[in-house]
Amino acid sequence: MLSIDLSNRRALVAGVADDAGYGFAIAKALAEAGASVCVATWPPALNIFSNLLERGKMDESRALPGGGLLEFEKIYPLDAAYDTLADAPEDIRSNKRYRDNGDFSIEGLAARMRTDFGEKSLDIVVHSLANGPEVRNPLLETSRAGYLTAVGVSAYSLVSMISRLAPLMRRDGSFLSLTYMASERVIPGYGGG
Repeated sequence: MLSIDLSNRRALVAGVADDAGYGFAIAKALAEAGASVCVATWPPALNIFSNLLERGKMDESRALPGGGLLEFEKIYPLDAAYDTLADAPEDIRSNKRYRDNGDFSIEGLAARMRTDFGEKSLDIVVHSLANGPEVRNPLLETSRAGYLTAVGVSAYSLVSMISRLAPLMRRDGSFLSLTYMASERVIPGYGGG
C-alpha cells in the first residue's frame, strides 16, 4: 500500500482497458491509498472491459491487499485522438463500437466529469495511453499519417486533457503522463532511442 492517504481525493486514469497495463496498476495503487478512481477506456475496448468486470473475470487482479476489490467510481469512453466530437470522422462516430457511447472525445470526458461531480472535483489525472496504427512498424516503414497519429494520441492528447480537465482540478491537483509502449521496448524514431 502507498504510504500516503488519498482519502477524499478523486483520480482519473485514462488508458485502462484491461488488468495488464500500468494504468490498471496505478488505478489499483490509488484505490489502495483511499482515492476514488474513475477510468477512461478506448471505446472499441469498453464493452469487453465492462463485461470482464461484471462477470468477475478480473476479480483476482482487482483484489486489494487490505480486503475488498478495486471498484471504479465511473468508467468513461475516451478516444484521445479527438479533442472534440466534431473532430471524429463520421465513419468513427457511426461505428458500432462508438455510436452508443455519446461524446467519447476529450472534451466529452471533461463535460461528463463536470456533470457527474461538479467543478473542482478532481485531484489526480493519469495519462496512461498510447496508440497508433503503425507504431510497431520500423521507422522507415511508417507513413507520415501513422507517425502523426501515434504522436497525436500518445503525446498531444496530454496537452488537450490538461487544457480541458485543469478547470476541474482542485488546488494542488496533479497530472502524470506515461506511455505503455515504453514498457515493452524502445520504439526507434518515436523519441525512445
